[in-house]
Amino acid sequence: MALNSAGGPGSSAGGPGSSAVTRQRHRAAGIYGTIVTAAVLAAAGARLPTLEMEISILITLAVYWVADVYASLLGGQLEGGHLPTWRQIRATLAATWTMVSASFIPLLVLLLTRAAGASAPAAANAGLVAAVLLLVFYGWSAGRAASLRGMQLLFVTSIAAALGLLMIILKNVVLVHLH
Repeated sequence: MALNSAGGPGSSAGGPGSSAVTRQRHRAAGIYGTIVTAAVLAAAGARLPTLEMEISILITLAVYWVADVYASLLGGQLEGGHLPTWRQIRATLAATWTMVSASFIPLLVLLLTRAAGASAPAAANAGLVAAVLLLVFYGWSAGRAASLRGMQLLFVTSIAAALGLLMIILKNVVLVHLH
């Protein structure tokens, strides 16, 4: 959701619901960052050495993060004919930093697994599993924040798990067996 200069729900000016919007944006950025992390691990995990993999993921996420902030701020401000303020830029950067930081746990698992003696592809698989588990956690967390219970919460969490499993299928079926 874009920030706006009027202090409305998407605003950093403390309008009604702004902290709820920030938390929502934070969770969404975490989900998106985890999906991008899993996708890069799935696509290049067997091809890149560990350090290059970690750098590639962080650079990819940094580019997506800046692009997301740019699109959000510019898209939200064009309607009012105003450029975003530095305060709005900083607030949006802070609210969406989770897009990058969501990769830290899978990257730590990748690094520790590799340091423990696993091959680069095996370490990438461990990082991918960590990303999938993190994605499931983000799905569950978002469902809980939306006050979902029972079957609805299970459904939302299952969608997150399915996205993660699609990454594993991408890696093991499409990228490994078709190449």
